[in-house]
Amino acid sequence: MALGAFFSRLKEGLTRSTQKLTQGITAVFTKRKLDDEALEELEHLLIGADLGPRVASRIIDDFRRTRFGKEVTDEEIRSTLAAEIAAILTPVATPLTIDPALAPHVLLMVGVNGTGKTTTIGKLAHFYRDQGIRPMMAACDTFRAAAVEQLQIWGTRSHVPVVTGAQESDPASLAFEAIARARAEKIGLLLIDTAGRLHNKTALMDELRKIIRVIKKQDPTAPHSVILVLDATTGQNAVQQVRVFKEMVDITGLIVTKLDGSARGGIVVALAEEFGLPVHAVGVGEKLDDLRPFSAEEFALGLVGGSDART
Repeated sequence: MALGAFFSRLKEGLTRSTQKLTQGITAVFTKRKLDDEALEELEHLLIGADLGPRVASRIIDDFRRTRFGKEVTDEEIRSTLAAEIAAILTPVATPLTIDPALAPHVLLMVGVNGTGKTTTIGKLAHFYRDQGIRPMMAACDTFRAAAVEQLQIWGTRSHVPVVTGAQESDPASLAFEAIARARAEKIGLLLIDTAGRLHNKTALMDELRKIIRVIKKQDPTAPHSVILVLDATTGQNAVQQVRVFKEMVDITGLIVTKLDGSARGGIVVALAEEFGLPVHAVGVGEKLDDLRPFSAEEFALGLVGGSDART
């Protein structure tokens, strides 16, 4: 999918988030002086759009410093807001770099059940296969039969091999087997799916740590990427999920899914400000090409309803 075409999908996917934010701005700012009352209303709008209090405070402080007392239009507010959001997102908009020379580059995918981990693995496998990297997937969420079946479907669809085990078999042993097989078959990228049963945090923590210990027996430098998948529809709950998983494993980056079903796209900005973790990709649908590398400028423009100069 061309970049311009994906911006259109992103903008379409962010429609609910955009409406939530811009309709409020239009209602508040129609040739209005930017005074304390207006800034307070804008701050409430930003927090209500899930950008979070830290981001809202940062943006309001900048408006107060540069535009206070001046008459502004809703279009000026949206334009300035897009620039501020892009400035917050630019440091975290980091491509997921795969080193096929590692043979394999081991990517561990984590996140709570329902965030789209398994679907994201399938889409990444498809994306990197198109880039000329040979991927393999490992179904290490062995306690959820649906996860294994789902990964197998993605494997068939993307022509990517999937390593599976018996239901409720040991996930760490399966990960060990997957790395051995990936090495033997000269695979460039191994994507490992994991369970996400947060209701039993201690068991999940023990399982993830065991998987990592066993992986390191095969390759002391692995896993080379540990990606946390977050569901945009959960809004501020995503912040707590990052905190919890950071306690368990060394998160190297984030992927945010389901932006097309959410009015809470602003959470991506809140996560960037709170944690500064790389945001590698965003998902705006169920199709193979609906997961794409994250662009700070495109996302900022999409969130405020702006236009991409390339389209």
